[in-house]
Amino acid sequence: MLRQRKRVDIVKSLDAFPQIREKYTKTTKIGGTLSIISRTVILYLIWKEINYYLESKLIFRFTPDADLDTKLQINIDLTVATPCARIGADILDTTHQNVFSFGSLEEEDTWWELDGNQLTHFQYMKHLNSYLREEYHSVAHILYKSDSRNYATMPERMVKPDRPFDACRIHGTLTTNKVSGNFHITAGKSIHFPRGHIHLSSIFDDTPLNMSHRINRLSFGPMMPGIVHPLEGDEKIIEDSTTMAQYFLEVVPTDIYNFLSVTKTFQYSVKENSRPINHDKGSHGIPGLYFKYDVSALKVIVRYDRDNLAQFIVRLCSIIAGIVVISGFINYILQLIWGFFHPDVESASNGKAHSVETL
Repeated sequence: MLRQRKRVDIVKSLDAFPQIREKYTKTTKIGGTLSIISRTVILYLIWKEINYYLESKLIFRFTPDADLDTKLQINIDLTVATPCARIGADILDTTHQNVFSFGSLEEEDTWWELDGNQLTHFQYMKHLNSYLREEYHSVAHILYKSDSRNYATMPERMVKPDRPFDACRIHGTLTTNKVSGNFHITAGKSIHFPRGHIHLSSIFDDTPLNMSHRINRLSFGPMMPGIVHPLEGDEKIIEDSTTMAQYFLEVVPTDIYNFLSVTKTFQYSVKENSRPINHDKGSHGIPGLYFKYDVSALKVIVRYDRDNLAQFIVRLCSIIAGIVVISGFINYILQLIWGFFHPDVESASNGKAHSVETL
C-alpha cells in the first residue's frame, strides 16, 4: 500500500501542466460569452469536417479484371406486344449451358396499353433516364452519393381492360457465368440440346408477330446508386413483323468501395441495330429481340478520396485546440481593453477580492 502511494506521488510530481486553484480565478461576462461562442464554433466546424470526410470526391480507376469466379446477375423486366403463348425467351452463354438452371424468368400475360398510374411511372422513368444518359458525366459524383433509386418497379395495374391479353411481360433474375451470352425473345417455345436449342413454333407458324417492346428493367448485378442502365425506360415500336432488333451490350465489372463495405456490380454501354429479315436479299436470321452481351476484360474501381482515420482525428484535435487558443487570446485582449476604459470598476473588483482574501 505504501509503495502504491509513493508511485502516485512520483506521478504527481511529473505533472508539468499549470494547476490554478479555483479561488484565484475570476469569471467574467466577456469570458462566458466567448466560451459559448467558441464552443458553438467548435461544434459547427466538427460537423462540417465530418461531412467533408464522408463526402469526399470520387476516384475512378481502371484495372484488369482477374476475378474470374464471379457470377453475372441479370435483372430482366420487359413487355412484348405479343401474347406469351406465341413467343419464348431464352439465354445462352459461350459455355453452351442452359443458364435457366441458374434461375428462371416468369412469363405473365398482360396488356400492351398502360393504365394511368403505370403510364405516369413509365414516362417519369423514361425522361429521367434520358436525362441521365445525356448528362451522366456532369452528375456522376452526385449519383454515387445519392440513395439507391428504386423506380424500376412498375406499379400494379389498377384498371383491367375488358379484352383478351395482347402482350407478355417477361421478368426475373438469372445468375449466369461471367462470360459472353445472348438473351433473346423470338417466336415459339424453345427446346434445349447439349450444344444449343431450337424454337419449335418458328418452324410451323408463319403468323406475323408484333415485337414492339417496352424495357422497364435491364441491369447486371445488384442495384447501386451512381449506375445508369441505358436501356431502362426504352420503348420501341416495330411495325414490320420480320424485323430483327439487336442490342449489343458491353458489360463492365464495377467495384464500389463505400465507407465500410465493398459492392461488386456491373454497368454497361449499348449499341442498337434493327434490320428486316429477307432471305432473298441475303439478310438471314429469325425475327425477334436479341440482347448480345460481352464482359469487358477491364473493371472500374470507384473509391472515395479521403484521409485515413488517424489524420481525420488529428485534424479534429487541431481545430479544437486552435479555437481554444484563439478564444483565450481574444479574451485577454478584450479584458485589457475593458480594464483600460473602466479602471474604477476594475479597482473596485480587485479591492473586493482582496478584502475577501484578507478575511
